[in-house]
Amino acid sequence: MSSRLVIALLLAGTMLQPATAAVAAAQPVQVRAQYDLSLNGVAIAVMQETFEARDGAYQAVSETHAIGVFALVQRRPGRVTSSGEAGRDGLRPQTFDGTRGTRDPRRVHADFDWAARTLTLSHDGRTETVALPPGTQDRLSVMYQFLFLQKEKLKNLAFAMTNGRKLDHYRYAMGPDTIIDTPLGRLAVVHLVKQHAPGETATEIWLAREHRLMPVKMRIIEDDGERYEQVITQLAIK
Repeated sequence: MSSRLVIALLLAGTMLQPATAAVAAAQPVQVRAQYDLSLNGVAIAVMQETFEARDGAYQAVSETHAIGVFALVQRRPGRVTSSGEAGRDGLRPQTFDGTRGTRDPRRVHADFDWAARTLTLSHDGRTETVALPPGTQDRLSVMYQFLFLQKEKLKNLAFAMTNGRKLDHYRYAMGPDTIIDTPLGRLAVVHLVKQHAPGETATEIWLAREHRLMPVKMRIIEDDGERYEQVITQLAIK
């Protein structure tokens, strides 16, 4: 389920990407976060994440554990990892992996070759190579890319993002600042809304201003009306 709750974006106007191939090292940062996941208001899973950027590199890990009746169907936790370069202008992934175990036939993997400008995707027993647009993120790194942004760069936002199976193209617009209630308390947030055609998935993201634009809430409404929400319950940033 968690793969549908992480945001697919594509860089096309204001790009969230390192400006040059060799980026200056970012200030060290460590993040520990936990989210509750729900489907149509019913809790289905808990997601635990860690992120660390240090000495020009980053590593992110996300594990999703099903709860309640969903745990009877999905007993193995989902694990997603992303690693690559980290600079003052953001993240540049090198590898991405998603699996529910070493023998998981649904395992996905992506290798980013920035020199050759190619992205190699491995899934369902096959491998394919596609062109790698500047600034491409994976579905985990994209959530931590916000930590490196200035708010003004969010006004006209677009990303390239891969989930290990394909490369998607999305654009987001920034709505008025607002305040939302979360398990962490009331938070002033930046509200991003996915620009989509009728019948396409609708997505919203809320970024906490006082927590370096860390995503604290996400909502996805599928074309069939199913509503997924991801809400932060614990957060520590160093």
